[in-house]
Amino acid sequence: MGSPVNTTRAAEARVYTATSMADSAGELHEIGWGLAAVYTAAVPEGDPTGNEDSCALIPYDERSGVLVVADGCGGLPSGEEASRLAIAAVRHAVRAAAKKQSDLRMAVLDGIEKANRDVIAMGVGAGTTLAVAEVSGERVRPYHVGDSQIMVIGQRGKVKLTTMSHSPVGYAVEAGLIKENDALHHEQRHVVSNIVGSPMMHIQLGPTIDLSPMDTVLVASDGLYDNLRPEEIVEICRKGQLLAISGALVEEARRRMTAPKGGEPSKPDDLTFIAYRRRAVLG
Repeated sequence: MGSPVNTTRAAEARVYTATSMADSAGELHEIGWGLAAVYTAAVPEGDPTGNEDSCALIPYDERSGVLVVADGCGGLPSGEEASRLAIAAVRHAVRAAAKKQSDLRMAVLDGIEKANRDVIAMGVGAGTTLAVAEVSGERVRPYHVGDSQIMVIGQRGKVKLTTMSHSPVGYAVEAGLIKENDALHHEQRHVVSNIVGSPMMHIQLGPTIDLSPMDTVLVASDGLYDNLRPEEIVEICRKGQLLAISGALVEEARRRMTAPKGGEPSKPDDLTFIAYRRRAVLG
């Protein structure tokens, strides 16, 4: 970890498909009024299917853009292609809206709907999750399908938002029937009930959240959320620079996947996340 990191303005979309950053802490890029650290890599110790996650930073204008993570469903065929198509559909919709200066919210929703049609049209029963954070100036709004989740974490550790995993276990946690930490060890943790690639897909659109300068927006596949407890993620994300946060998340998640200690959650999987903060001084 600790390889050189590229820092540039995201004038064009940055798309990561079948990418491996296994030996780095990620990459840092500007988008909208903030900075985003991006990391994606296949499951440690080698997997013949490669990295089925995809992600992207997609600018809309100088103050706005979207952070997108898609996790191709490993139990279904062509997960990598499904996640790639989902990212491409959202990218196309946001770029078209930027050219016309039309509504970004509707562009994201249209992109997700198009992603669903494209994955269904593959005709092989493929599926992917999709999590999108729309960052606009000092605000963020979440959209998601499946169990890739979005968190907004304050500097003092306050969790301003956690999206609900679309799974039987996720619904049980939301209803208070299962404790969040117990859910990490539940035998049906990985059963997902809502995916891109299903005629029954539905999009969950969350509330708009005001962002303070040190708030961290975290968009991630279940490779992160299945290996770190919520309070551990909060403690890592609430302080420090973005690349240090990215490196710490990578190091701890990959350690859990390869050498967990007694009682720790552990699920070897592809790992992808985007951590974003708006700049303290705007303009």
